[in-house]
Amino acid sequence: MDVVEYRPERDQYVWTFGGVAPSHRITPGTLLRLWTEDAFSGRITKVTDRPGEVLNLAEVNPQTGPFFVEGAEPGDTLALHIVDLTPARDWGASTTIPFFGALSTTDRTALLHDPLPERTWIYQLDRAADTVLFEASSVDMRLELPCNPMLGTVGVAPAGREVRSSLVPDTFGGNMDTPEMKPGVTCYLQVNVEGAMFSVGDGHYRQGEGESCGTAVEGAMDVTLLVELIKGGTGPAWPRIESDTHYVVVGSSRPLEDAWRASQVGMIVWLGELYGLDRLDAYQLLTQVSESPLANVVDTNYSAVTKVSKALLPAGRAYNGMHAHLREQSATI
Repeated sequence: MDVVEYRPERDQYVWTFGGVAPSHRITPGTLLRLWTEDAFSGRITKVTDRPGEVLNLAEVNPQTGPFFVEGAEPGDTLALHIVDLTPARDWGASTTIPFFGALSTTDRTALLHDPLPERTWIYQLDRAADTVLFEASSVDMRLELPCNPMLGTVGVAPAGREVRSSLVPDTFGGNMDTPEMKPGVTCYLQVNVEGAMFSVGDGHYRQGEGESCGTAVEGAMDVTLLVELIKGGTGPAWPRIESDTHYVVVGSSRPLEDAWRASQVGMIVWLGELYGLDRLDAYQLLTQVSESPLANVVDTNYSAVTKVSKALLPAGRAYNGMHAHLREQSATI
């Protein structure tokens, strides 16, 4: 197994999907040991920091990559298995930012009241207890919350020479901000350009469904990934995630119901592939078994998730058992 270790310097971060030269060329089967910076580019470190004073909005959501996968061609499917996510710092940060977040006025939802004020929370990480500490600033409240590391952003280059900001989720993946992107899962993305050109970043130590205020417990992350390539056929129209217990599809759009529709149709297609169901049978089955958590309601596109528990379905072998294969490999690392 080839192993690539990469800790980018500040001038090596990337801010888009597409339009960037690869940092590395790798072969399928490679194990990546990566470091990702937090969404603030490490500029928010204490509760007195205000986003409007310390952030450079041209440098938010830095990505590590992109990686050129040898042999990857448009139409193939890239499989990224998250072996491990380990917080790289002993603290994470979250903020409220004017004109950002699900419950704030914006220039597109124009209202006369002022935007929400800026405030910063620093969450201390207790590695032994595997928790992060919420400390309220308005009252004396401290809560130990379970640490649930995830990657907010996983994506490939879009088709047609398109270049998209690392803040955007869409068919290519990107800033989906779903807690489903956690250790032990395999993410499937359609390859749009030669080499796939995938990047990852935006580590969260914890995030609730929806990422309501626009920022999770943002933190630098040590990331271990296994990379595989599924040749031929047609890659998934929308990002797919497979865990030991669920099949998951992420749809991204605005309005939110269109994101939900995309994830539902994506799952109907996947059920058809897995079990040979026609669209109406898959639609009927999905209606009775689906779970529909939100991923984000704050990004330039909203992201909705459709999940189906494997326990409710016949045994299936998505991509000829790729997830099980990668789980076996990860157990040896």
